[in-house]
Amino acid sequence: MKQYENEVRERWGETDAYREHTEKTKHYTKETWDTANAGMMAIFAAFAACKNSGNAADSADAQVLAAKLQAHITEHYYTCTDEIFIGLGKMYTADERFKKNIDQYGEGTALFASAAIDALCKGRTEQ
Repeated sequence: MKQYENEVRERWGETDAYREHTEKTKHYTKETWDTANAGMMAIFAAFAACKNSGNAADSADAQVLAAKLQAHITEHYYTCTDEIFIGLGKMYTADERFKKNIDQYGEGTALFASAAIDALCKGRTEQ
């Protein structure tokens, strides 16, 4: 993660979310980071299992996982609004680094997670 700090600061350094992230994580130990990151990757592994079980991205199971991911990000990193979450979902497929990392659980996991995020957030705006 250290290798991406400059890129993150350049892209989002002026945002409230970046400032919140900096404040929230400033006292994280290596173990805290490892736990938070492992929790997020476990959710991506669950997305892969959900996809492999034949669920659609807008299925109830996939929506539960998307909501769990958003809550995890909010709890451990910064407030993950729907707007931010949709952007993350897009980045999971557009940025090959993210896609490769998420697809370690199976080809298409990043695309499935992105579609589930999109469906969750769009479903909220339609209500």
